Amino acid sequence: MELLEFLQYPFMQRALVAGILLGVLLATLGVFVTLRRMAFFGEGIAHASLAGIAIGILTGFSPLPVAMIWAVILALLIFTLEQKTKLPIDTVIGIFFTSAMALGVVLMNFTSGYQPELLSFLFGSILSVSISDLWTIAISTIVILIWLISSRRQLTFLSLSEEQAIVSGIPVRLQTAILYVALSVATVLGVKILGIILVSALLIIPPAISRLHAKSFRSHMILAVLFSEIIIILGLALSFFYDLPSGAVIVLVGAFLFLLSLLFSH
Repeated sequence: MELLEFLQYPFMQRALVAGILLGVLLATLGVFVTLRRMAFFGEGIAHASLAGIAIGILTGFSPLPVAMIWAVILALLIFTLEQKTKLPIDTVIGIFFTSAMALGVVLMNFTSGYQPELLSFLFGSILSVSISDLWTIAISTIVILIWLISSRRQLTFLSLSEEQAIVSGIPVRLQTAILYVALSVATVLGVKILGIILVSALLIIPPAISRLHAKSFRSHMILAVLFSEIIIILGLALSFFYDLPSGAVIVLVGAFLFLLSLLFSH
């Protein structure tokens, strides 16, 4: 009965579908993020998206698409500066991360009254996933997954050895730029459920758990997606039954499973 109660509410149905889609997307991208040591990229884009969300609220547009466009622009700027300058990637991300978030804080000052939608993006909320958000998440997930499946061999080679990938004729710059864009879009989509502060955890924790158990790269990818779905579904259920913030509970479930994996893995 409790399970049926969990599934009978439309907002929980939307949150569950969105969570399942994002679980596949973020876990798959997270495998390449951890291989390339790009965890800070997701963190930076998530915090920098605050400016895009504030722009959407101020202009009266839906914040999610505006934040996605903003994140894509930042990702391409980061990629361009990484290629054109000698600055390390974490330095470039840090500059844009802090500057964009500062801009978001300033823009928030111009919003009048209480802004529940802005708070939902900061901390995540299962109540805030609308039908239009669900369509945006579904279409974006399908497009990115099609690219990931078609480019998985190139991305794997690129993540393991960029120099060898160049020698082998793989379009390294193009694939890297697309990876940055895909990662920025996926991160902003994840903000809807997990919030700006916590979304990067879903890029890191499931692949980290998977890496402790996987015996091949294929199993690493499959287990990352499996653990991601378990974390999201269990986290959403617990947050519903105990009336707790969904994003925080999802991350805590992931951290608990990671600790269990550390204890029982060899």
